[in-house]
Amino acid sequence: MSRNIRFIQAAISVVESTRISPYSCKYSKKTFTQHQLLVLILFKDYRNQHYREFVEDVGDMERIQENLDLSIVPHFTTLQKFLRRIKSLYLRLIFKKTVDLFYTIDDVIPITAIDSSGFISGYCSHYFSERTGKIRKHFLKTSISVDTDEGVITGYLVSNGRVHDTRHAEKLLRQCHKIRKSDCYVMDKGYDSEDIHRLIRDDLHANSVIPIRCWNNEIISGKYRQEMARQFNTIIYPRRQIVENKFSVLKRKFSGDLKARIFLIQMKEIAGKMIVCNIHRHLQFFILNVFYRAVFWFFW
Repeated sequence: MSRNIRFIQAAISVVESTRISPYSCKYSKKTFTQHQLLVLILFKDYRNQHYREFVEDVGDMERIQENLDLSIVPHFTTLQKFLRRIKSLYLRLIFKKTVDLFYTIDDVIPITAIDSSGFISGYCSHYFSERTGKIRKHFLKTSISVDTDEGVITGYLVSNGRVHDTRHAEKLLRQCHKIRKSDCYVMDKGYDSEDIHRLIRDDLHANSVIPIRCWNNEIISGKYRQEMARQFNTIIYPRRQIVENKFSVLKRKFSGDLKARIFLIQMKEIAGKMIVCNIHRHLQFFILNVFYRAVFWFFW
């Protein structure tokens, strides 16, 4: 079975488990279901293609059309309009379902790493670019939380413009802890704040490992920051590199460029990349399990 077919089958399973209605309203033409269009958008991100190129390729993939039960291939503008119309809540539900693929109900993540990076919105006026000789690029700040054992994205947060790391962390910590609890959170110096420590220790009842930012002869304030200065866990902290590796995989494999120009649609694009990345990770585990099972039966 090809990797494209495996991805389509996994995406169909995840989308159908959310119980999203097949059609957006009772007056729909019912040419395509919302499930079919959602899976196609995720498949486009998986293949890292533009809309026109992607639709042309799907037209040549008979097995993909059979798995999706497509009588005709949708026009590329149909996918664009659907992404503009679909609610962000549905993408959040699908993302949560991808996280649930890796855990049972009572599972607790040992260590979660949090970091932020930027996705590029590369559109700009070609007229002014030629006159000035510069290309102005806009970045959408994105923070993610990653299970350092499984390499799974457990939460994400997007903002339009520059936002301090601590402001992102407060919302992201509550979000990812609600989806899947963790025993420890690891972050870099940019998140050093007594409020963040207090949120993790007192409200979420977990451990925090964040190096302190201090200059020469500066007095370290705060109970938990002083504790970090006295006894910093140098064994757990290197696990933070896994979240940086996850950003690297996201941008190299599924692109760090955004096609949309409107912020709300850009957020949906980023949500799609998170969903695709988790499904891709799930398929990697599936292939490994099949391989080792085959090796076991061969030697048995």
